Amino acid sequence: MSSTILHAPRVSPGDEAATEATEAGPPGSPSAPAEAEDKNPFLVALGDRVRALRSRRGMTRKAVAHAADVSERHLANLEYGIGNASILVLLQVAGALQCSIAELIGDVSTSSPEWLLLRELLERRDEATLRRVRVAVGELLGTGGDNSSKTGPAARSTRVALVGLRGAGKSTLGQMLADDLDYPFVELSREIEKFAGCSVGEIQGLYGQNAYRRYERRALEEAIQIYPEAVIATPGGIVSDAATFNLLLAHCTTVWLQAAPEDHMKRVAAQGDMRPMAASREAMEDLKGILAGRAAFYSKAEFHIDTGAAALQPTFVALRSVVRQALSLSA
Repeated sequence: MSSTILHAPRVSPGDEAATEATEAGPPGSPSAPAEAEDKNPFLVALGDRVRALRSRRGMTRKAVAHAADVSERHLANLEYGIGNASILVLLQVAGALQCSIAELIGDVSTSSPEWLLLRELLERRDEATLRRVRVAVGELLGTGGDNSSKTGPAARSTRVALVGLRGAGKSTLGQMLADDLDYPFVELSREIEKFAGCSVGEIQGLYGQNAYRRYERRALEEAIQIYPEAVIATPGGIVSDAATFNLLLAHCTTVWLQAAPEDHMKRVAAQGDMRPMAASREAMEDLKGILAGRAAFYSKAEFHIDTGAAALQPTFVALRSVVRQALSLSA
């Protein structure tokens, strides 16, 4: 891959004649840059998008180069797929073309006019509005929308899914809740291991995160299909895959078991397992970062229970009360 970086200064008037040839000819023509052979497919596609966006805006290459404050020759290299641009230069080019950097690099939500029109409608909307749109789209597409939008005892799912970071109490409280409701208890991590025929650690070590997420999705799909009533303890990272988390929200009554980072750390250590911070000398900072990154997704759960605020039994009583009321079950 070429290592050309697009932060050369803008060409001087005396250099502009040298760039006119690159404006005229397609790659492979006598006037195209000589480096056009053996180009990286991603860079070629990036260049095609830059050229298409420039055409859509009705801008010459010279005008875009001037607006982006980059060399016209280097912009030509970018369009021909031989310029490996820095992220800051791509940001400058996106600004000159009045588009998002996502559109420039080819994000799926910019891949067609309809996607772009939808993005424009949703930009700068608040979280509550976006949630209503997500629910409406889910119902329109027949994927279930969001369980929290359903009302009445017959409508709410009797699958109760507990979400939260490792050490929140999902296994302990989940088993207690399942016993109280006389529901099956499903530890989703164990179901993932059954699908894969090896431990979670081995799945991730041998096959990687992508394979693990596929097993996670399959395990959740099967649990939803098999159990009309269940308490499901989910892995902490289930929010990492939007499709899997959408499935969970649509088909389960969800409860976020919250705890302070110190509580999580203490409980995980008591289990003799420091995942996912085993190799880190800054374990607490790593844990706080993971929690901060996932909290916005965990908060999409319908109900929140603080498992660090009280001892186990009072916490279970609070969880039991919330769930039974949600499902309109007698206490």
